[in-house]
Amino acid sequence: MDNTIDLSVSRCEWNLSDVLLTRYHDEEWGVPLHDDQMLFEFLSLDAMQAGLSWNTILRKREHFRQAFDHFEIDVVAAYNETKVLELLANPGIVRNKAKINAIIHNANRVIAIREEFGSLDAYLWGFTGGKVVQNSWQSLSEIPATSPVSDSMSKDMIARGFKFCGSTILYAFMQAAGLVNDHIVSCYRYQELRNG
Repeated sequence: MDNTIDLSVSRCEWNLSDVLLTRYHDEEWGVPLHDDQMLFEFLSLDAMQAGLSWNTILRKREHFRQAFDHFEIDVVAAYNETKVLELLANPGIVRNKAKINAIIHNANRVIAIREEFGSLDAYLWGFTGGKVVQNSWQSLSEIPATSPVSDSMSKDMIARGFKFCGSTILYAFMQAAGLVNDHIVSCYRYQELRNG
């Protein structure tokens, strides 16, 4: 893998201290996602992040993928207590029983969503009318922790029984999965993503 990062371009400042974070910012953050399995992975990782730094989760991401069968929704939904104990004994992931159980629980909620809406993708993107919310923040200090869309998404998901889906977690998810473009306008990725 090429580990060189072009430091001459302007970026959002939150990722500049770490090569892994910078690569994530450059290649994934804010790119519109429409794959159910990847959307479930991002929802799960954002739930795992609650109370922790994103960098911590990113460093454990491959371990999470291995431990959770690459976030295959139907596989995760079928996990039993033996599997939960196995996950709790896995030093490569965040060993929080409430969060592990929430991911399994949420996989079952996603199955219900697919039955009603056809896909997790259709359900989630329905909150933005199928379009990326294009913001134009000048600095990181302007970027909110929640939005009316994440509030609405959270309210609906909680009503459907999802766990670890407060508005702040879901706004972070929206940023990561590209439902919102929250790169600051001076960041080179802002215009690239705005132009599609």
